[in-house]
Amino acid sequence: MTPAQKAMDRLAAWPDLTPCAAGCGTGRALRSARDEIVHFHSGRDVDLHLTARAIQRLHYDFAESSAIRLVPGSRWVTVHLDCDADVDLLLSLVSVALKAHDRQGGAPGTDRLPETVCNFRRVTVLQRDADGED
Repeated sequence: MTPAQKAMDRLAAWPDLTPCAAGCGTGRALRSARDEIVHFHSGRDVDLHLTARAIQRLHYDFAESSAIRLVPGSRWVTVHLDCDADVDLLLSLVSVALKAHDRQGGAPGTDRLPETVCNFRRVTVLQRDADGED
């Protein structure tokens, strides 16, 4: 089972998330009542939909993680899943995303800017060192 499948299986059991097709057309997704929250594009690459405020708040923490990739101006964060710790990180960030989208208020689907397209094909994830350094 790939790390992304492990994460999807665990997240699909959360009561606030519903499986669906990814709005970008590639892979599966999980959505809240308001928005798509996470896209699973491959066995290791996942895009997570955050709010601009959440990204701003966590920006320096993201810079410290080898699993996180940011695209300037995007409200999506790419998480590369190599190990169980990365899956745990994703689950924590999904919790942050759900709270951030819920706090944002407004009608479902109102968080729409031209950049709300996920980062699929906009991020290149390089493989980590083969010696297992994280």
